[in-house]
Amino acid sequence: MFTNKITLKSLKTDFNLKTNRISNSIRSLFLSNGKTESPHNRIVLISTFVLIGIGLYFFATFHTDFEEFNANRQSTTIGFIFMTAAGILFAFKIFFLLYLAYHYYKYKSIDAVSDQELPTCTIIVPAYNEGKQVWDTLMSLSKSDYPKEKLQILAIDDGSVDDTWHWMQDAKQHLGESLEILQQPENKGKRHALYRGFHLGTGEVFVTVDSDSVVNPNTIKNLVSPFVTDEKCGAVAGNIRVLNNQKEMLPKMLDVSFVMSFEFVRSAESHLNSVLCTPGALAAYRSSAVFECLPEWINQTFMGQPSDIGEDRAMTNMILKQGQHVLFQRNAVAYTNVPEAYPGLYKMFIRWGRSNVRENIAMAKYVFTNFKEESKLGSRLLFVSQSARILMSYPFVLFMLFFILTHPLLFLGSTLLSILVTSTFSVLFYAHRYEIKEAIWAYSYSILYTFALFWITPYAIATANRRGWLTRGLPEKR
Repeated sequence: MFTNKITLKSLKTDFNLKTNRISNSIRSLFLSNGKTESPHNRIVLISTFVLIGIGLYFFATFHTDFEEFNANRQSTTIGFIFMTAAGILFAFKIFFLLYLAYHYYKYKSIDAVSDQELPTCTIIVPAYNEGKQVWDTLMSLSKSDYPKEKLQILAIDDGSVDDTWHWMQDAKQHLGESLEILQQPENKGKRHALYRGFHLGTGEVFVTVDSDSVVNPNTIKNLVSPFVTDEKCGAVAGNIRVLNNQKEMLPKMLDVSFVMSFEFVRSAESHLNSVLCTPGALAAYRSSAVFECLPEWINQTFMGQPSDIGEDRAMTNMILKQGQHVLFQRNAVAYTNVPEAYPGLYKMFIRWGRSNVRENIAMAKYVFTNFKEESKLGSRLLFVSQSARILMSYPFVLFMLFFILTHPLLFLGSTLLSILVTSTFSVLFYAHRYEIKEAIWAYSYSILYTFALFWITPYAIATANRRGWLTRGLPEKR
């Protein structure tokens, strides 16, 4: 009896401590006057919950209309087809989420191997109009806990028109022989800069790092270790977090999104040996896998135009096509800068969207063939999920516009209720991994994406043949 009382008292104490921690986190989020916080952040967060509250009120008020709305849609042939397709898609999404959750649970990152086992490694850092940030990137790489005799660092200035080359030269003065810097005669694009690095690199493994990213000392060792433990490993994706998330709201939102995208989705994909995209910010490739697809990669075209975007997704796709494993290392972390304003954000998403359209088409050509010896089910389900998201984008937008015109308040209520339900998973996941006070940004991000970025995928499909990076001052080519 005495033991039971102690146990109950301990549980109560733990519960109170956790409750107080959550309460203090939320209070500090809304009431903090930290100098690093933008004054608009608290307004946005408060507005988020006010908006969700209004949405719940509208849904509670008009929920009978929602049932009538569904009944009316099902009474017509087109409506019935759409509602049936939507129901099937919803059921698939629930199944797919559970499928990912199972493989996330099974995932474990690979521990770093010994220095003696590590392969020789070439790190390639392409840079364009990066300024001083490239210096920070190179300094962080130079502090890597990796045998110096096995590490080669190449930094390539892709015809920058700012002071990027100056900062590379300054880094060279600090790092000496451990860094080699090169300059492209003109801006040719990131793909061509990497291509030059692949040909000059001497490592058994190539690591690509964006020039606006910084890494932890153990990042490169952790990233490269799977090539030693898995002989079928052709590529490894790093774990990307947001570097500039101390002040502005968009980086805070994107940090929560990145944690879901990498630590949940890519963990599950990794357990299936089928990570679909190794990010440009931090990725590693077995050199033999790179050279096997390098001619196809550098000469890749889409609708007759040279491909100058999506080089990371294309390289991943081609390595998956070889039947090799593409893994994710949660313990290999890089921090990268993301846009702080809406124009930069939507341009980045358009570039990613166009790349997804192109590479899904490329993946469709091999994913249902006998492209590897082991089970192909995971790769195929991942492909179907991405394809469904792309294919349903136009019907979704049309339905949304129809819903807004016929019953705007019901649309607002049901949409915000959906955001509350779906985003809570992201909030709980981020809070479990990191801090609850930052996790709350998942709600704001979902509202932003639903109402201000819903057009990205349809627009990316319609303009998938367009070229151009869209950011860093590069003009878009048509």
